[in-house]
Amino acid sequence: MKQNKLVSEQFGGSAQGYLSSDVHANGADLRRLTELTRDTASRLALDLGCGAGHAGFAMAKAGAAVTAYDLSPEMLAVVKNEAVRRGLTNITTQQGEVEHLPFDDASFDLAVTRFSAHHWSDVPTAIREIHRVLKPTGTLVVIDTISPENPLFDTLLQTVEILADASHIRDYRVSEWHAMLHAASFDVRESDGWTLPMEFSSWLARKRTSELRADAVRDVLAKASDEARQYFKMQVDCSFDLGVVWLQAKPNRI
Repeated sequence: MKQNKLVSEQFGGSAQGYLSSDVHANGADLRRLTELTRDTASRLALDLGCGAGHAGFAMAKAGAAVTAYDLSPEMLAVVKNEAVRRGLTNITTQQGEVEHLPFDDASFDLAVTRFSAHHWSDVPTAIREIHRVLKPTGTLVVIDTISPENPLFDTLLQTVEILADASHIRDYRVSEWHAMLHAASFDVRESDGWTLPMEFSSWLARKRTSELRADAVRDVLAKASDEARQYFKMQVDCSFDLGVVWLQAKPNRI
């Protein structure tokens, strides 16, 4: 099965769960996104890999006309229905791949991806496409889970992630994000982060992890080094903390 089909099927089957997931539905980053949309007077916004649409709802709340873009038709149906329920008439949906955006050059004031890019098949190509469809004065915001710079911790996290969800590709390090954005002619203006507590049982349930793979995740975590256990703040029930980054960048067309 091709990777993009794997991603679409993975999230299509759990679309409603992502709408109600506390990890995805709440957070200071959503309030920050609403404020940024107002402050930058963004009229046209693009929510890339929109999932259940929480980033798009935050931008629409601030008055932007939002295009919610995702591989999964089931996710897009959830976004459309929830937008109606919230009375948001300024959201439209469109299906497609982030590596091939069906939009004209310089179409958007603001492009956002939230908790999606670690599933993208080709992040550098996607970033170049985002650069193309952003206006010269536009802004890109990346909100995503990240991997530690330490190779030991990085390997542990990637192992656990792909065991829990076969559609996972990579939680990128912050240094990798900076390098990819720079290579695509973006200037990073803001970069900061925080951690999210991952309650183990709900994390696996959201990902629809099979019992066999869940046991493998438990085994990997149980045998993690003391240093890794301390870094990820692992609990007895295997819950752990996951790093998240906010990267805000402007296209550089000089």
